Amino acid sequence: MPQVNVGLIGCGTVGSGVARLLVQRAEMFRRRLGVPLRLQKVAEVDEARFQATGLDRELLTRRDLDILEDPTIDVVVELIGGIDTARDLVLAAIERGKHVVTANKALLALHGNDIFAAAAQAGVEVAFEASVCGGIPIILTLRQGLAANCIQELLGILNGTTNYILTQMTQHNLPYEQALTEAQAQGFAEADPTLDVEGVDAAHKLAILTSLAYGARIDFGAVSVAGISQIEPLDLQFAREFGYTIKLLAITREDNQRLEARVHPTLIPRDHMLAGVSGAMNAVYITGDAVGPLLLSGAGAGMMPTASAVISDILDLTRNLALGIKRRVPPLGSEAALTTSRTVKPLDEVVTNYYFRFAALDRPGVLSQISGLLGKYNISIGAVIQKGREVRGAVPIVMITHEAQEANVKQALAEIDHLPVVSPPAVVYRIEDPHLDAAQI
Repeated sequence: MPQVNVGLIGCGTVGSGVARLLVQRAEMFRRRLGVPLRLQKVAEVDEARFQATGLDRELLTRRDLDILEDPTIDVVVELIGGIDTARDLVLAAIERGKHVVTANKALLALHGNDIFAAAAQAGVEVAFEASVCGGIPIILTLRQGLAANCIQELLGILNGTTNYILTQMTQHNLPYEQALTEAQAQGFAEADPTLDVEGVDAAHKLAILTSLAYGARIDFGAVSVAGISQIEPLDLQFAREFGYTIKLLAITREDNQRLEARVHPTLIPRDHMLAGVSGAMNAVYITGDAVGPLLLSGAGAGMMPTASAVISDILDLTRNLALGIKRRVPPLGSEAALTTSRTVKPLDEVVTNYYFRFAALDRPGVLSQISGLLGKYNISIGAVIQKGREVRGAVPIVMITHEAQEANVKQALAEIDHLPVVSPPAVVYRIEDPHLDAAQI
C-alpha cells in the first residue's frame, strides 16, 4: 500500500491534538511505519475550532459525508462524542469498508456489541485505546500483553474528576461542593459534572474493560453504579483512623462463572498501590494468575494524552494495512468473544466487607441494639469507633464488618434506621481489603 489516508470527524480538544500530531509528525511516522500516513480531511462544523489548530484550510469540510464517501480514505477517526450521531457515523464508516478509531467510551459501552459485530461482518477493524484512561495503554495490555493470563481481578480509578475531588477532600478536609468548585476552576470537571461524579463515566469504561478482561460481551445495564456526591469529610477522617482511604473504584472479577462489575466509593488500605494515586490521575490495578499484580497509572484525559492513544491506534492500523493484514487481533481479543455473553452478578449477591456510620443518641444500650440487628442478618462486627463528641446533635458510631452479603446489609440497615435512638439514614461504604481481619484492625 503506497499511502494510508485518515479522515477525522470532530476537531475539539482531542481532535485538535490528533490533527496536529498527524500533520506535524508525518515524516517521523513515515520512518516508523515504512509508508506515508496522511491526514486527508477533517470534518468540523465549528470553523473557528479548526482554525485554532493552525492547519491548512484545505483540509476542512463541514460535512461528515465528505469523509464517509471518499473512497481514498482508509481510516475514519470519530471524536465527536455523544452516542446516537456517533453510532450512526461509525456504522456508516464500517458499512463503507473503512476502519474506525474512536475514543467514545459511552458509545462502546452501550452499542459496542453491535458495532463490533458489524465490523466483523465487514472485515474491518474498530480500535479504541483512547476510550479508557486516556494515555494509559490499558486496552493493549488486556488484549495482548496479558493474553497468557486468566484475569483474577481488576480495580480501577477510571475517572480523573472524581479522583481530584476526593484527593482535595482527603488532603485538605474540604466539603464536597468546595472540592467540586475547585475541580471546575482547574478544568478537571465540566460545568455539568453529573456523568463524572455519579460514576457513569467510570461505569462506561468498566464495561469495556470487563469485556476485554473476560473475553465476552456484557450488558451495561447490569453494571452497578454509585457516585461520590454524598461523601462527607467526616467519613474520610474515620476511614483514615481505620487505615483506609476512599476512592471511586471500578471493580470487576470472576465469581463462579459470573462476573462482578460495579462502580462505587470504596475503602482501600492506605498501603494499597491504588491509594497513592492522587489528583486527576487514573490507574488500573490488575491481577493475572501468571503475572501477579500490576499497576498502570497516568493521565486519564486531556488533549495530548488522549491524542497519543488515538494516534497509537492509527499507527497500528496503518502497519496492518501496509502488510495487507486485517483483524489480526479482534476488538475483544478473540472472534469468539463477540458471540459469548457473560452474566453480571446482581449487587445484592455480592459479598464484601463494609464501613457503617450511624448517628445515634448518647444513651446506654444503643450499641447493643445496633449490633443485635446486625447479628440478626449474619453481619459480624470487626471493629468499632464510638466518639463522645456530637455531630449535628448525635454521636457517631463507626464500624468495620467482616464479610457480609449486600442483601443482608440492606435489610439490617433498614431496620436500624427505624430505631428511635438512631437518626437515619446510616452511611455505608464497601471495603476492598483481602487481608481484613478483626485482630489486625
